[in-house]
Amino acid sequence: MMLRSLMGIPLATGAMVALLTACGAEAPETAAASPAPAASAANPFLAPSPLPYGLPPFDQIEHAHFAPAFAAGMAEERAQVEAILASSEAPTFENTIVALEKTGAILDRVSRVFYSLSSAHTNDDIRALRAELAPQLAAHRDAIMLNPALFERVAAVHGQREALGLKGEALRLVEETYKDFQRAGAALDDEARARLKEINGALAKESAAFSDAVLAEVNASALVVEDEAELAGLSDDRRAALAQAAEDAGLGPNRWLISLRNTTGQPIVADLTHRPLRERLQKASEARGHRGGEFDNRARVLAILKLRAEKAALLGFENYAAYAVANQTAETPEAVEAMLSRLTPRAVANARREGAALQALIDREGGGHALEAWDWSFYTEKLRAERYAIDAEALKPYFEMNRVLREGVFHFAGQLYGLRFEDRPALPTYHPDVQVFEVFLDEAPLGLFLFDPYARPSKRGGAWMNAYVSQSRLLGTQAVVANHLNIVKPAPGRPTLLTFDEVNTMFHEFGHALHGLFSDVTYPRFSGTRVPRDFVEFPSQVHEMGATWPSILKNYAVHHETGEPLPEAELEKVLAAQRFNEGFRTTEYLAAASLDQALHRLPVEALPEAEALMDLEASLLTDLGFDYAPVPPRYRTPYFSHIMGGYAAGYYSYIWSEVLDADTVAWFKANGGLTRENGDRFRERLLSKGSSEPALTLFEDFRGAPPSLEPLLERRGLTD
Repeated sequence: MMLRSLMGIPLATGAMVALLTACGAEAPETAAASPAPAASAANPFLAPSPLPYGLPPFDQIEHAHFAPAFAAGMAEERAQVEAILASSEAPTFENTIVALEKTGAILDRVSRVFYSLSSAHTNDDIRALRAELAPQLAAHRDAIMLNPALFERVAAVHGQREALGLKGEALRLVEETYKDFQRAGAALDDEARARLKEINGALAKESAAFSDAVLAEVNASALVVEDEAELAGLSDDRRAALAQAAEDAGLGPNRWLISLRNTTGQPIVADLTHRPLRERLQKASEARGHRGGEFDNRARVLAILKLRAEKAALLGFENYAAYAVANQTAETPEAVEAMLSRLTPRAVANARREGAALQALIDREGGGHALEAWDWSFYTEKLRAERYAIDAEALKPYFEMNRVLREGVFHFAGQLYGLRFEDRPALPTYHPDVQVFEVFLDEAPLGLFLFDPYARPSKRGGAWMNAYVSQSRLLGTQAVVANHLNIVKPAPGRPTLLTFDEVNTMFHEFGHALHGLFSDVTYPRFSGTRVPRDFVEFPSQVHEMGATWPSILKNYAVHHETGEPLPEAELEKVLAAQRFNEGFRTTEYLAAASLDQALHRLPVEALPEAEALMDLEASLLTDLGFDYAPVPPRYRTPYFSHIMGGYAAGYYSYIWSEVLDADTVAWFKANGGLTRENGDRFRERLLSKGSSEPALTLFEDFRGAPPSLEPLLERRGLTD
């Protein structure tokens, strides 16, 4: 997953690029906060970092630095914008468009660090400041993007762009900057602009509160197990890790703490033989955000949906989905619906067939119960083992994390692209678990890669990439990117053994990192992963092929104790089982993606009171064809963090991107596989371009043809 914008809206000026890259699927927004402390000369954000590639000096950063740096950064950017407006010269590409790209260096630096830490290593101080900053930053953004005089200068350059002879990236920068201002509401009249500012402020406040409630409830909902017998099915290492988590939480001995993931399904249930505990976990997960109390998100969700619907109407769109999709590759909600509706009946039919097979297994074993959501993963693993003789726990010793990283992910990148990775342990990080690597392309320095693998209470759930520094020839910067995972940390002295899903996630997130590292553009507006939301997952999904590519898998899948490679027969079974359970996986995803679209197509008057939100969700899912209870949506609305932030009306992006991904992997297989020639083609024609050209133009230039849906249908077992 790629982190998106601060408020789920395009940002245009220099520092606002940082907000888009750093803040992610949650958000802030408007009003005035308490005065910030005076900026100090010792504040590390007030000057460029002296470290390699501009890596933030984490060892010097204190919480007290953030508020004054934000204040100084906003003041600096306001002054820079005022200087653009004060120019007596007629608007030109250089004195207006490029000048805007150069604004806000301080705000860029502090935003990237602060919002990265608010996801990766937060605390009460960061959460409080985040809520306080939200209205300030929304107001700051609006003061720039809704400034009629500034828009007039941008429009003037846009109107003469052909006469100026602008071409390539420069021409695209003018056109995209103009669109950003239009979408922000710069062309509205005074009354509408004033209301839009109010909406943006309210959205920021509600989105930040939603995000904080989700994270706090995930931590508060962790289940305490007091009878070790309930942990039957878990390995000794897994039990030791849960015991350590309980001890770290101050629960004392003979307690085991199971933390929840933000997804509806909880991965640990696949191994738990104790059915009542599986049920407790599932119900605790699904109850989040709508059971009353301080974490209840129903009112926040509805407030956000209503504000978004009003905003879309102000900007001339039929609904918020139309607004959100207009600047994506899909372009219209109807195009999204056409794809989702083609996939849904096939996926649900597959899931029902899988469910029938699981029920048959339950009956054969004399289970005496109907298949429920908390049974699915458990019996799926049993059936997987039965059909393919795969024992997921027995595979873990072959997937030791550091070997997967170095001999899998890095080896794959070296073979395909000529990359080399060098440990940089002396460079400072924000947490002891974070590793830093310098990256070289054919021995030329490319950037830094930070690897943050372990779950902790201060980190939100899921896996994602973010950039601390984005590449830009205009600014003379190279990329500093980070991958964040949520792997359970083992007890001290024990190895970190991964599930195959976790292995796949490592390759996926590293695909995002490569997209950032390979960026070779002039303007920050187009750097790295700053591409349409329904395109950003495409490169990362392509790189998942490394996890199962036979030559790569053989290189990293080695028993951590014996050094023996994963047996050939086991390897073949892993590859053969790739489409197993695809009905479930596709259905739970499509349910969430379709729900997102449906919620954002509703007019204000169709949105209910908070108490009826879950009834609305159930009704929408049934109408959309998802009426199969054993497969709930991957996220329920009250904890659907993606769509309450940067992926609003955009969760479909993963499957949209996978169409491109499946077609691209088919191209690699048909053209000689993981050769350096193929890697260079993909890097040079697509990964290095960011959004300096339209996304589908880049795809077709690489692929040599428009995308085809058939490889995706084949991959997911959805062909007729």
